[in-house]
Amino acid sequence: MPSYVVTGASRGIGVRFSFTDVLEFVKQLSASDKNQVFAVVRNKSKATFLQELSRKNVTIVEADVTDAKALGLAAAEVAKATDNKLDYLINNAGSSTNPGFTLDQFPSPEAVEQDIIENHSPQYQCFPSAPQERLSQEGLMLSSGFGDLDLTLRGEVPAQPSYSIAKAALNMVVAKYAAQYKPEGFVFLSISPGFVDTSATQTGPPSAGALEERKMLMKAIPLIAPNFTGPISTEQSVKMQLEVFENWPVEKSGAFVSHHGNTTQWL
Repeated sequence: MPSYVVTGASRGIGVRFSFTDVLEFVKQLSASDKNQVFAVVRNKSKATFLQELSRKNVTIVEADVTDAKALGLAAAEVAKATDNKLDYLINNAGSSTNPGFTLDQFPSPEAVEQDIIENHSPQYQCFPSAPQERLSQEGLMLSSGFGDLDLTLRGEVPAQPSYSIAKAALNMVVAKYAAQYKPEGFVFLSISPGFVDTSATQTGPPSAGALEERKMLMKAIPLIAPNFTGPISTEQSVKMQLEVFENWPVEKSGAFVSHHGNTTQWL
């Protein structure tokens, strides 16, 4: 029975080129009763979408990814349930703050530093079921095309500096894990979900910063994807990501690719 851990799994997040609806991973993976899915959330009581899903093969695990002790307890819970044989880790926990800001719009150097720290820290906390305890055979980290140098330059995208820096660093974390554990057969992959329409899970109007960010993005799209026709659905994005992830060869462990499985089509 294949087992999966999905972090940041409680709900979907806004319409952006960088994000996807993580709940959709849980939905698609748990659609088969042959799979066992552990959905890691910060607060069980607020994970209403997961509770409404109500599937016997989904276990909700509470842990704040910025709390090492909480992650350790969550890992122990999963280890016990899987007899130390977790197969897949899908890690999406993280944050995005100050949307729309460019580096010169921050009020001070200290504000830039703090924003980078806030974007960085959750993504380094690779669920402690990672290979050190031999609980996971494959790890997928959700990244973003914003973390790609070539896309940033071709698209002339100055927005989301802290988030982009964090994602570029995350891609290196994945590469480091791969370099260490590829000889043992572990697969690590960093993937961008594409431009995903998650408006169905949005609550309330977008902030002024989010609108400014979107304006910058729309200006960049013709430069990076002249044939772009619009965002894809969460269902399509997750289906494509899982197909890439579950078929990724160990020989290419550590790569950073799009939901198309390449580095040329980010949308």
